[in-house]
Amino acid sequence: MALVKVTSETQLKGIISKGVSVIDFWAEWCGPCRVTNPLIEELSKEFGDKVTFAKVNIDENPALAEKNSIMAVPTFLFYKEGKLSDSLVGAAAKSQFKEKISELMEK
Repeated sequence: MALVKVTSETQLKGIISKGVSVIDFWAEWCGPCRVTNPLIEELSKEFGDKVTFAKVNIDENPALAEKNSIMAVPTFLFYKEGKLSDSLVGAAAKSQFKEKISELMEK
């Protein structure tokens, strides 16, 4: 599944409401975001339809960032069936993402 670009709260709620989802809050000017972008793209291909990956540009959607208490980018929020299960702030290794996602899929 391709990465989903989130542009509204309604769209975000629809994405997180079912299954496992990873929401990437990012900005174009953010160096660590540029490092993690390829990882998120790879993971979205690896997990396919099992996990939804979505991106929220905080500069284009400041209200979504504020509503989700985003204080730094990149911030990744991990949801299962609409419930926030975990978060990760800053650049991280692909293995960390896989571990968090796998844990959610097992629950």
